[in-house]
Amino acid sequence: MDTPPPLPPLFRDQRKIDADHLRVLSICHYVGAGLNVLVLGFIGLHYMLVSRFIIMAAHNSHAGANPRPGPSPVEIFAILKWVHLFAAAFLLAYGIANLLSAWFIQKRQHRVFSLVMSGFNCIRIPLGTALGVCTIIVLTRDSVRELYDAKNAKK
Repeated sequence: MDTPPPLPPLFRDQRKIDADHLRVLSICHYVGAGLNVLVLGFIGLHYMLVSRFIIMAAHNSHAGANPRPGPSPVEIFAILKWVHLFAAAFLLAYGIANLLSAWFIQKRQHRVFSLVMSGFNCIRIPLGTALGVCTIIVLTRDSVRELYDAKNAKK
């Protein structure tokens, strides 16, 4: 019996593979920024619910003849306003940074910025960690570094 000759290895164009990986990373960074907007909406909803409960508690404490010792609900809400504001500002800045990273990956610019953002993305378990690790792996390849350098040399 004759055995067929082994097949030659497939030719893989590394530039095409890198371009595909960078396109997928860019899309994933856009999705990550969209998830930040979703979480920002939940923070807004949480703020509205907490404010409603605090207003009701403050109204009930004034109506009752037996106030509890300790800070009033209004004083607690004054602190919670700042917590909500800080969380919203942080998520907004983080989302904008992810949008910039997605746009930079798409344009093949500012590779170091995208690497730094991928490090921050690693903190967001589990999706951000996967995105951050994949971004680090792809952006530290020599072929991708050369792709960025070639793009920036044309300017």
